This record gives sequence, structure tokens and C-alpha cells, in this order.
Amino acid sequence: MARKVRVLALNSSPRKYGNTFKLLRVAIGAAEFEGGEVELVHLYDYEIEPCIGCVSDLREACRYPCVVEDGGRELIEKVCRSDAVIFATPIYWYGPPGHLKNLIDRLTCLENMAFVEGRSWAEGKVAGLIAAGGDSGNISTIGYLMVVLNSMGFLIPPWALAYYVGEGDPLERQESVSDAANVGALVVRLAKLTRGIEDWYDPKLLDEIGGEGLIESVRREADRVREEELKERLKRIKKLLKGP
Repeated sequence: MARKVRVLALNSSPRKYGNTFKLLRVAIGAAEFEGGEVELVHLYDYEIEPCIGCVSDLREACRYPCVVEDGGRELIEKVCRSDAVIFATPIYWYGPPGHLKNLIDRLTCLENMAFVEGRSWAEGKVAGLIAAGGDSGNISTIGYLMVVLNSMGFLIPPWALAYYVGEGDPLERQESVSDAANVGALVVRLAKLTRGIEDWYDPKLLDEIGGEGLIESVRREADRVREEELKERLKRIKKLLKGP
């Protein structure tokens, strides 16, 4: 019998009772309904020091476990043990708060294992995203997290984002609550579907599909199309400059 999907639910707000937590708690309920085993973590219960940039001094030094011995290292271990992570965050000036940013930066020690061992230790883990704030910045916050996490190797399901913007109670907004529930359910579903797949990014793929030969072929094709298109474009520009 397959073990349950392990889900790490990160409340990145210093307010354990706030809007970020409310939406995250809805997501947890849905994840558990889908059969996930969820651990709720309040990020501000942990001391997370900033990344000290080991990778810029010696590439091999940035690896698991992170050289900084603090609560961040404990959280990195929790991420390692998880199949999916729900990142729930407040919106601080169009982005996540510094405490979550510190953790994100420190997760580089998992991503850089691709250089150390040939594979990112974050690769194949599933991520869901929730953001809540009193003002704008929801999409920029989620967009930032999506790009960074996907660049580390996390899988992001369709519709795996939920947000609320306003000073009221997000539980009174049906759309936000429904989206949050789907975040929780979808991370578990995708983790189940992709279980057993270990290799996603193939560093040798370019060579396998043609390497320098493919690159040169694309370059020639682009040059040919450019030459053909440029003639028509120049005609239109000249016509415009002549005027009516």
C-alpha cells in the first residue's frame, strides 16, 4: 500500500490567526480530504537567518544541509521530507515578507544539488500558492514565487493559486475560499500522479536532439524568415513615411 502524500503547509504570516492562515487552513482541509498527510508550520516560530551566498565563493559549498545552523535548516529538512508544499504568505509591498524570502533563498542548497549530484533535491516536489493582503500585490507575489519555485524544480499544478485582497474576512469571499480549497486538493492529486517520476530536467537533452547542429539549423531558418519578412516590413514603413 502506497504511503500517504506528505504535505507541508507553511503559514508565512507572523499572525497565526490572520487571513493568510484562514485560507491555508481551508487548503489543509481539502488536502486531507484528498488523502494527504499535512503538517502545519508557522514560519515565524523559526529563526531563519539570511542566505550568506556560499555559492558565489565555491559552487560545491552550496549543498544540503545548509551551512547555516538555525531554524531554517530544520525547515529545509521538512521540505525534503515532503511531497508537496503549500506556501501561504501575506503581501508585504507587492511581495512576500522577508522571513519567507530568507527561506526561499536558503532553499538554494536543494536546487544546487543539481550541480553537486546532478539533480535538484526540490525537483518533482509539488507547490501550491496562497497570498493575502490588505492592498494590491497579489499577482506579483504569487508570480515571483511561481518563477522561483519552478526554477528550483517544483511542479505547479493548474489552478494552484489562491489570493485575497482587502481588509475584510476572506472566508466571506466564496471565490477565494474555493480557490484555496482547490490549492490543497490539487497539490495532493498531482503528487499522487507523479509519484515515482524522479528525473524531470535533462541536462543532456540538447545534445540528444541535435546539439550544435540544431542550433545552427534554427539560426539559418530565422535568418531566412527575417530576410523574407524584412522586405514586406520595409515596404510598410516606406509607405507610412510617404504619408497619404
